[in-house]
Amino acid sequence: MAESPRRRAVLEVLRAAPAPLGVAETAERLGVHPNTVRFHLDALVAEALVERRAEASTGPGRPRTVYTVRPGMDRGGARGYLLLARMLLSRWTSADPAEAREQAMETGREWGRFLVDPLPPFERPTAERSVARLLALLADLGFEPEPAAGAAPETAPESAPGAGRESASDPGPGTADENTPERIRLRHCPFLELAEEHGELICPLHLGLIQGALDRLDAPLTATRLEPFAEPDSCYAHLSAAGSAPRDTGKGTHR
Repeated sequence: MAESPRRRAVLEVLRAAPAPLGVAETAERLGVHPNTVRFHLDALVAEALVERRAEASTGPGRPRTVYTVRPGMDRGGARGYLLLARMLLSRWTSADPAEAREQAMETGREWGRFLVDPLPPFERPTAERSVARLLALLADLGFEPEPAAGAAPETAPESAPGAGRESASDPGPGTADENTPERIRLRHCPFLELAEEHGELICPLHLGLIQGALDRLDAPLTATRLEPFAEPDSCYAHLSAAGSAPRDTGKGTHR
């Protein structure tokens, strides 16, 4: 995109011209040196915003190189994605609250399964490896995650099926270990304005995203709840060994 003011000025001159312009003509209209214009024209061509071609020669000598704006809508204009998101969310906010929360949660789960980077084939999905993949995904999405200090996620009680089958030194794929955080601190919300306005939908969406990612990894743990704005600058995702605690269905995940 033509981010530089000078580059955008070159683009506007070409857009306003009734016919393709050469380097010298463009430089004259801008009142700058032709080499400066040539540099920006080369960049605009590389960005696929401008087309360069040789004019048909009408006499001896090399054909003149001219430039014209590529057909299509200006991609350097303003964007209104926040408004678009509000418009789409308004459909959910007018629906039954419980149904809307569950739909938001399931949408998050589906996207979490799609976005997470799966483990390599035959690599055992330990809690530690799964959390590492989850943290990488959340970082890529802009949540600025970090493991929060605290005890390891609680595991299934001894009376539960399969309890006690793994040794303490080898937690195995179905249990959490002491390296697994109890919570993940989210120091940034990439959808902050929407979460403040529609936390009843955005927070379940975020929770579902984490649950879906862990499910795709076949992780031995899951996210049980999301604690929005637990601190002025942070939210917390709570983790638990899979099957040891009921998952939050979206209720109580917003302020």
